[in-house]
Amino acid sequence: MIRFSILVTVLLLAFSCSEYQKALKSEDIKVKYELAEKLYNEGNYKKAVRLFEQIATQYAGKPQGERIYYFMADSYYNIEDYYLSAYQFERFAKSYPRSEKVEEALFYNAKSQYKLSPKYSIDQAETNTALEKLQVFINKYPESEHMEEANKMTLELRTKLEKKAFEIAKQYNRIKDYKAAIKSWELFLSEYPGSVYREDALFQKMLASYNLAMNSIYNRQEERLNDTKSVYNTLKRFYSQSKYLREADKMLEDINNELEKFSKQS
Repeated sequence: MIRFSILVTVLLLAFSCSEYQKALKSEDIKVKYELAEKLYNEGNYKKAVRLFEQIATQYAGKPQGERIYYFMADSYYNIEDYYLSAYQFERFAKSYPRSEKVEEALFYNAKSQYKLSPKYSIDQAETNTALEKLQVFINKYPESEHMEEANKMTLELRTKLEKKAFEIAKQYNRIKDYKAAIKSWELFLSEYPGSVYREDALFQKMLASYNLAMNSIYNRQEERLNDTKSVYNTLKRFYSQSKYLREADKMLEDINNELEKFSKQS
């Protein structure tokens, strides 16, 4: 019985492969279309998409064209070819703006772009594109069932951009270019006022300001010490229980000691 079942399975697979190969070579677009949709419905997206690719342009403008272009885009998505799925979903939305699948197409266009977003240390052009696409979707379909996921992806991508900007600014601290570091932290805090890295950024700005002040020439030191003290006050005001408070307090003590020298000389 087991041998018989194995034999049946082998024969079915052989027939399926033979049928697929014949369809690929056939000049009958109807044969290709019917098998492509059958394979798509069975979840065999890799084979289905090859057939859809062969017939898509021939069905453009016809009633079946809408189905074919959507299935093709969805097949690319399911085989994780996100460049092509992003392109085809966007193309579908533009070609069939009245389709009931437009909302899905725009969502998966944005999600495909989200999937293409690289780790934060790499160029973030794809991340910015994904955010643009997600915002288009969110604005157009605020009541969509995909809204929660769209917002979650948006937050993740924005946090990634914040992380990249944070690490760039932090690099100036590492190489001891404190003037550039201060400017970078100010820019970061301005662009990402609600960032999850805000506390860290304020401390890093204070650290850069402190190091710049302590290594400044005499006639610039007092001003820079006061600037550092101002950053400390901001950190303390917003994060009274900051994890950096002990280190910040130690720097403040040094600052006050230095400022006291100036007050004695005045």
